[in-house]
Amino acid sequence: MNATRLTTALKSLGNATIAAHSQRFFKTGPGEYGEGDVFIGVRMPALRKLSKKHRSMARSEVKKLLRSPIHEVRMCALLILVEQFKRSNEDVQDEIYALYLANTKFVNGWDLVDCSAHLIVGPCLFDRSRAPLTALARSDSLWERRIAIIATLHFIRVRQFDDTLTLAKILLKDPEDLIHKAVGWMLREVGKRDPQVEIDFLEDHYKQMPRTMLRYAIEKFPEDLRQDFLKRRI
Repeated sequence: MNATRLTTALKSLGNATIAAHSQRFFKTGPGEYGEGDVFIGVRMPALRKLSKKHRSMARSEVKKLLRSPIHEVRMCALLILVEQFKRSNEDVQDEIYALYLANTKFVNGWDLVDCSAHLIVGPCLFDRSRAPLTALARSDSLWERRIAIIATLHFIRVRQFDDTLTLAKILLKDPEDLIHKAVGWMLREVGKRDPQVEIDFLEDHYKQMPRTMLRYAIEKFPEDLRQDFLKRRI
């Protein structure tokens, strides 16, 4: 199947009610982070099913999907890339990684980032320099900054925390709420594996953190410790 036919198949699964809800939920209004994005109302289970069915699609066709104005089509493209990455050798994985980074302006939603960055960017950099993550974290693009921190979830899962903490420092004063949430989430993931590592980081930096970032980071803390951080009693 090519990109045109798969797009047509996705449109046939669309639901106007779901699409209208998604337009609101993903903040597509003027001045909002998803301004101008288009939804057709296809749910994730259907997208995952199609991505697995068409995981052998040529990457030239996947690239066309990724550049679609329709959010769910871009999501399907990313899910196909993730499927291909998991089943490929290192050379093909490098091609997928390069395609991903060359098209980050189309990975322009928090859900698009969160379904892909830690499954493509993280694994590809696992045995390599992590310098590309620092460059992404310093980008003017909200989505590239989110890609950077979410990519480190791959490292966190094997108890490598340094890159997450380094990027968290870079992003401490980020102006975007979506970055505050992402950094707080990754710090919370660190704390699931090693609570003391997270606590040590927070003790040094929590007073400079945006409130949302801190709340996400300490969400699973015992209530007394959570209140100590919130009320700056540490």
